[in-house]
Amino acid sequence: MTGATQGNAAGLDGSTSTAPARGWGQPGMAPTRIILVRHGETDHTTDKRFSGGLASANPPLNDLGRRHVRETAEWLATVADQIDVVLSSPVRRTLESAEIVAEVLGKDEVLVDDGFAEMEFGRWDGLTFMEVSEQHPEDLHAWMGDMDHPPGGGESFRQVEARVLDGLARVITAHAGRTIALVSHVTPIKTLVAHALGAPLDSLYRMELQPASVTMLSWFLGGAEGDQPMASMRLFNVTPGAHWGGAFPL
Repeated sequence: MTGATQGNAAGLDGSTSTAPARGWGQPGMAPTRIILVRHGETDHTTDKRFSGGLASANPPLNDLGRRHVRETAEWLATVADQIDVVLSSPVRRTLESAEIVAEVLGKDEVLVDDGFAEMEFGRWDGLTFMEVSEQHPEDLHAWMGDMDHPPGGGESFRQVEARVLDGLARVITAHAGRTIALVSHVTPIKTLVAHALGAPLDSLYRMELQPASVTMLSWFLGGAEGDQPMASMRLFNVTPGAHWGGAFPL
């Protein structure tokens, strides 16, 4: 069996419904598995600064970030023959991370999808949370309480959700039944997790992701008639050596 979600399950259009059959995937139908890898550390990560997408300062990985991504890639390499595609956000730190992943997995190409870029933080980019609270207190207060508020004139959570789910639809259409290693960022990964679990978007506030961590989601058809788009989560925020030993549990 592919996996199960009990209760509400998320469709690709963002809708939720109750699955009488508890969400088991159809026998014999391969799921589309997405191994989500958060990029490695940059100096902004280390200093806990807001770091957005292509409109940001676009910092590179630092030495520790490159090392951690390589360790994660070596863990994934235990199932390299089952990973069909390496996909990346277009942002520098994710592309650098994806290139390391592809090299270690023995894949010749990194595909890019703009839908999985990090949220744009506008004026906040490069600032710490404390600096934002001092310089833009009203803006920060509005952002913390409203999923439609664009921080610093950047993108709101709702705007990011829309483009991430568009990206998800493209991936499932182009790579149905395959396994994809997708290198992305905190906000897009959390958005995909919330969507897969049928959780409200503000559940993003209750998730934490480490640099170079792995989260895995499976997408499949289930429900009473076997035609309902559904998802399950296998892993969340796992790093090699921290929680698992040996081969990657694909």
